[in-house]
Amino acid sequence: MSTQLQEAKNGKITNEIKSVAETEHLNAEFIRAEVAAGHIVIPANKIHLNSNLKPIGIGKALTTKINANIGTSSISSSVEEEIEKMQTAIDAGADAVMDLSTGANLDATRVELLGNCPLPFGTVPIYQVIEGRNVEDIDRKSILQTIEKQAKQGVDFFTIHAGVLKEHLPLLERRVGGIVSRGGALLAKWMLYHNKQNPLYEMFDELCGILAKYDICFSLGDGLRPGAIADATDEAQIAELNTLGELTERAQQKGCQVMVEGPGHIPFDQIQYNIEIQQKICNGAPFYVLGPVVTDIAPGYDHITSAIGGTAAAFYGASFLCYVTPKEHLGLPNSDDVRAGVIAVKIAAHAADIAKGLKNADKKDKKLSTARANLDWKTHLKEALDPQTAERMHKDACKEIGAEEFPTADYCSMCGKKWCSVRINKELKNLLKNK
Repeated sequence: MSTQLQEAKNGKITNEIKSVAETEHLNAEFIRAEVAAGHIVIPANKIHLNSNLKPIGIGKALTTKINANIGTSSISSSVEEEIEKMQTAIDAGADAVMDLSTGANLDATRVELLGNCPLPFGTVPIYQVIEGRNVEDIDRKSILQTIEKQAKQGVDFFTIHAGVLKEHLPLLERRVGGIVSRGGALLAKWMLYHNKQNPLYEMFDELCGILAKYDICFSLGDGLRPGAIADATDEAQIAELNTLGELTERAQQKGCQVMVEGPGHIPFDQIQYNIEIQQKICNGAPFYVLGPVVTDIAPGYDHITSAIGGTAAAFYGASFLCYVTPKEHLGLPNSDDVRAGVIAVKIAAHAADIAKGLKNADKKDKKLSTARANLDWKTHLKEALDPQTAERMHKDACKEIGAEEFPTADYCSMCGKKWCSVRINKELKNLLKNK
């Protein structure tokens, strides 16, 4: 069965490629060539594509995309809450959604979410593999059945932790944070219990067959990503990355699209190296990073620490940023946390796109700046990245000066009329014009 990658290699410009080209304002032939080279992926399960999916492209030549994680836990949340969180993420501007549910009724939750999701939708199948069984009871049959089932439901990309090998585990002894990836930790426990190699690595060719059948994109998971900046760029992380490079090539040879997941906690000065080494080892496959979080001391504000790292990561070549909410490291996020996380990472992605010089990246900035200079409040607020928050703050400020919601007065409450630099600047323009 043909896949997006195979068709691109054969010179065919598919409807998905045309859609991405139109959205990105780029030539369709350019998109095709980048997909064929493995530098752009279009996560689009054929089943979801025939339902409600609007395809997007992920690659460093395109605008930086962002993902929002949602999902139940064994102690909290419901399907209704997850639908609300997903809709919040969509409304705030997320480009993709991942369901990381580990609670009850995983199939029903996933089907309900997919039915309401027009964005690429990802999962980590190993979470469902352990549903109702102990980690050590995982076997080849349960893995294949779970992945095939989720594929039939329409999932567009799978995080597969196939790069964590048994021989990598002794490299973790000196780590501060150990293994912070749930998938990585589960598989490490399985390997140590059975004294065998990672089953996902050993059955990788079979996984490729399933993903190619439905045209699902691999998101090769970083099970040994650092969860503390003290562990960044250590021997274990790089050992796994080398394995991910091997798996990237193997999957692409079998017609599968591949993106590679990257580190979570990285000091700012190591971000460039991490991006560049991934691009080299994985032959330019799109890099999907969590943050990265640049300091460990800001629980409650990790949407900010990750946005700082995300801007640098995208500037140096990451294609896909996973949001981090203010509640990261503290608990399951609610809708407000989801919104804050999406907005923070959108700022990071947009800032990087401007810095990279992408065509028209700063078009909206100029429009807003012009409105601001003209005290055109309606346009100013409309063009804001988060109009909802901007309008609320502006309305509160208007109340302070006794003005209407969108005042015609040529000043705001920050400086007052007498000292408003924007108002004075308009006067200066008139004076210079008449001089």
